[in-house]
Amino acid sequence: MTRRTMSTARLLAGATAFAAALATTAGCGSDPAPTGAAPSSAASGASIACNGSGQLLGAGSTAQSNAIDIWKVAFGTACPDITVTYGGGGSGAGVQQFNQGKVTFAGSDAPLKPEEVQASKQVCTGGQGIDLPMVAGLISIVYNVDGVDDLVLDAPTIAEIFNGQITTWNDPAIAALNPDAKLPDAPVQSFHRGDDSGTTANLTAYLAAAGNGAWPYPPSKTWAGKGGQSANGSAGVSAQVKQVENSIGYVELSFAQTNSLKSAAISTGAPQPVAATAANAATTFAKATVAGTGSDLALNLDYATQEPGAYPIVLVTYEIVCDKGNKAGTLDALKSFLTYTISDPAQQSIGTKGYVPLPQEVASKVQAVIPTLS
Repeated sequence: MTRRTMSTARLLAGATAFAAALATTAGCGSDPAPTGAAPSSAASGASIACNGSGQLLGAGSTAQSNAIDIWKVAFGTACPDITVTYGGGGSGAGVQQFNQGKVTFAGSDAPLKPEEVQASKQVCTGGQGIDLPMVAGLISIVYNVDGVDDLVLDAPTIAEIFNGQITTWNDPAIAALNPDAKLPDAPVQSFHRGDDSGTTANLTAYLAAAGNGAWPYPPSKTWAGKGGQSANGSAGVSAQVKQVENSIGYVELSFAQTNSLKSAAISTGAPQPVAATAANAATTFAKATVAGTGSDLALNLDYATQEPGAYPIVLVTYEIVCDKGNKAGTLDALKSFLTYTISDPAQQSIGTKGYVPLPQEVASKVQAVIPTLS
């Protein structure tokens, strides 16, 4: 595997703060709104500017649901004339609803495809859909194997597990990565997303980039692997892994924390396996670059990083909006909400829930685009 080295002093300093927060704060929430959610002091409404009114409808990525739940509380308290309603359903469903004009914004863990951009022109009068990075996170390989607390996996092994080629937990490939573990002679029960999912798109992008050919399919929101069982949404996969012995799946880290699921460390070729933490993902995000053009801020992510302490299975959730042609009745409210969510207080507020505040270089670009939406 070929991987690039990456680091920035600012991100690593911030990563230390994220790690401290994670050590003291358990994740909360799932696809539905969490019970008793309250804004943190970092997310207080004091700095939120409210313009416009009405209801903002959003749908899509379940990976960002827990972040949206936190933001809705703080934003709704500061801006009572604006109601934010967000439904999951997966990134694919969110983009489809956006292109049908059913929602104000969509959440997608994968940037728009060319055909999706073309379709968006039907609802974005005089413009098109664009990708605004808003929620950074990581995909945790979660497992439920009795007596195994410190599992290590690598990309080729993960690929073969999810493609039905590794079928028992004491398979030589898993044993080689875990010489001190007591791996059972038991069937592997794997779970994948049944809905079109940006989490799936990012996992399969990682497997394609770092799997040495073990994953024979192109990255996609639609699951292509053989074998295993499907579940809907991050909450569905989490619930199945929690309930089924000798199981494995993949979810955004906040869902792993919420459900008290164990996460595998990833062997990347670095001197030590890399744990699934926000601090380690921040090291990877430090080198994210913009791949989109104009107002579109789709990012390039290095899934094949070999940097020590850089967690490779990362994702960014984009808010999909029109660059031009947003509905006039909710435009000001939409810009107010997005301006808040990309602000430093809002980004820091979700850092305690398993997410990774976006690098300032990326956040600044998003902050510059939002006032230009029309």
